[in-house]
Amino acid sequence: MSDTSASPKRGDDRAADEMRPTRFDLDPLKFADGSVLVHCGDTRVLVAATLEARVPRFLVDSGSGWATAEYAMLPRATPVRSRREVTRGRPSGRSSEIQRLIGRSLRAALDLEALGERTLILDCDVLQADGGTRTASITGAWVAAVRALARAFLAGDLDRWPVEEQIAAISVGVVDGRLLVDLDAPEDQAAGVDMNVVATDGGRFVEIQGTAEGALFSRRQLDALLDGALASIGRLCELQREVLAETLAEVDSLRGRSRRKAPPKDESSVWGAPEA
Repeated sequence: MSDTSASPKRGDDRAADEMRPTRFDLDPLKFADGSVLVHCGDTRVLVAATLEARVPRFLVDSGSGWATAEYAMLPRATPVRSRREVTRGRPSGRSSEIQRLIGRSLRAALDLEALGERTLILDCDVLQADGGTRTASITGAWVAAVRALARAFLAGDLDRWPVEEQIAAISVGVVDGRLLVDLDAPEDQAAGVDMNVVATDGGRFVEIQGTAEGALFSRRQLDALLDGALASIGRLCELQREVLAETLAEVDSLRGRSRRKAPPKDESSVWGAPEA
């Protein structure tokens, strides 16, 4: 998106191709297998990972695991209070769609057979919403998942490291004719084109959700939006690796050593030599 980077600054003083300040606070929750608080501008998402020794019915006796997600927004995450979805008896269509997106994205990053018959659950709770809550949830979910899976792997509960890809997500769009990266809430509401992109650190796409909200867009604009998304996803992946550096080093160290099973004990050392 180099053609827009020299344009006037946005409302928060960012360039068109500049994402919001982003950071990850690791392990804010005491009891979760892995957790992270994602700060993306004024958006805050708390993600908790849980590894359970069970799978959905369709995977029982398959030897394969599963990854799924739940997504919710606190009532005062937005300027006007929203009702808790539990009072309605079921998630809204928007929440259901987002949690399916998070689950699909995480499954694309994992070797599910390496999980064995276990389910990785990612709980994504939006504490404050200022745009990009689904993309922040996906980016944070990968961090929380790695943290939880690393603990299981280092403890010997997993025979193989199940993380095959590093993924992150970002929003891009066209607002008043300008191509922008990482839309905040006012920009998202004004966008003529709105797109969410999930991709790997190597630049391969996991999912692209894009629509013309109020204006058609060209192939040239689409290519520029995807280029901007991939550049920001690359930066997000750097931040993920930085916060997980110690964890990933421990995993790499163990993966570099052969996990030899202890040889069976000589029964004579337990029961004594057999009688002649």
